[in-house]
Amino acid sequence: MQLKDILSDDMKVLVSGSLNVEVLGISYDSRTVQNGYAFFALPGHNTDGGKYINEAIKKGASVLVSHSKVETCQIPLIIAEDIFRFMSIFSAKFYNYPDRELNIIGVTGTNGKTTVTYMIDSIFSHAGIDCGVMGTINYRYKDKVIEAPNTTPQAPDIYRIMREMLNAGVKHIVMEVSSHALSLGRVYGIDFDIAVFTNLSQDHLDFHKTMDSYFEAKSALFRSLGTGTKKNIKFAIINIDDKYGKKLADIGLSAEKKFYSMSDKIEADFKAQNIDISSSGSKFDLLYAGKTAKINIKHFGLHNVYNALAALAATICSGIEFHKVIEGLNNSRQVPGRLERVDTGHLGFEVLVDYAHTEDALKNVLQAVKKIKHKRIITVFGCGGDRDRTKRPLMGKVAVEMSDFVFVTSDNPRTEDPSLIVLDIESGIKRVYRTNYKVVVEREEAIKEAVMMADKGDIVLLAGKGHETYQIIGLDKIHFSDIETAVKYIALKNQKENISNEPEQEEFSF
Repeated sequence: MQLKDILSDDMKVLVSGSLNVEVLGISYDSRTVQNGYAFFALPGHNTDGGKYINEAIKKGASVLVSHSKVETCQIPLIIAEDIFRFMSIFSAKFYNYPDRELNIIGVTGTNGKTTVTYMIDSIFSHAGIDCGVMGTINYRYKDKVIEAPNTTPQAPDIYRIMREMLNAGVKHIVMEVSSHALSLGRVYGIDFDIAVFTNLSQDHLDFHKTMDSYFEAKSALFRSLGTGTKKNIKFAIINIDDKYGKKLADIGLSAEKKFYSMSDKIEADFKAQNIDISSSGSKFDLLYAGKTAKINIKHFGLHNVYNALAALAATICSGIEFHKVIEGLNNSRQVPGRLERVDTGHLGFEVLVDYAHTEDALKNVLQAVKKIKHKRIITVFGCGGDRDRTKRPLMGKVAVEMSDFVFVTSDNPRTEDPSLIVLDIESGIKRVYRTNYKVVVEREEAIKEAVMMADKGDIVLLAGKGHETYQIIGLDKIHFSDIETAVKYIALKNQKENISNEPEQEEFSF
């Protein structure tokens, strides 16, 4: 496709150089540039794409897109004031608007996005419908799985993957939409059909600064409904029990609003009643449009009842038959790294791994864990570096108040000193005068101590990293898995217990 065929008069950019050049691909990383690619020199937190312009040109870039002037440029130059939004518009045109041919469900909120997308995927699959998924764990469709560097990828990746999905015969996509993606224009212009709001609690204030700003970022997904070219009915699915859900419900939208709730005092389209939470899962009665259905899912905890309601609403609004939605949800599988059990053999205690990395998520998970019969809850958690510092003391307070013992450790410290991150966490613990904790900065050592401390009837919760198989220390990404580490020390404990239980050999003299 030639550059002149991509650009249009309504794209507010400055262009210098020939428009009669071929564009064969799009890249925002100089390492992936190939001959004929348009290279977007994006501004960044740690570095600036402007530093890699010469490298991109040497690799064969045919077009350069920048957010500021470039002194000398040997190829056509486009200057875009909002380069991220322009990259989305450019990508949409280059990949010939795949979003216009797809049914796209966007799921946003602080917690629950991944679980909701897995449940939606399960429901579509049970109904015999292929569904593509883009989210925190991976991007996948049919038998193809793509590693996920971000919850919501950059616009060129979104449009490329959507086009691949469409070419493979996939007509439905569910996508986790992060507040960063909304603020930075990664999903700008995508014609969503359904938007789901799970909840909003404190997170990412290092980026958004205030909760109001954080909410405005999330609400942008819902404001975008109906602004595209598709003329079908749009749906905004909202957790009306959440205070920010109520705020979202009051906004005028070009979409039909559907509310979900588990409160008897609130009117909602989808309601959960007679809720029964146990260690084996969650049961409840679904009330919808005069119908009642028994829901029995493997996911335990009240937060997963909300996630189930969101998935039910999204798939029913997508046109899937009611009975197939119920069957698909009841058969949905456990999500990797979300209260995932680690086999402890005959040791008699539980080890659970969860992604909870906000105060609200940690509280929800600990509330769910308390529903399991136990002697003690031993929690291991830390907080990520170069991220919202204000949530650290809040998480520390929740952990010690809702656990019998806590190991405060490292998460992904990034460029921060892990010991200083721990001090932020400890400030919240000290405010409630708790001493039921120990600081063990090395995460592997903390997990080891927790496993070795556990006795029969205890529950060990490893929180914060969930499905992740890495730690980010400095600028390096090193292999690390909570699950693998737990398995290692469970095996060691089993070995020690087996040795100690061996009968002593009698000595005989001849």
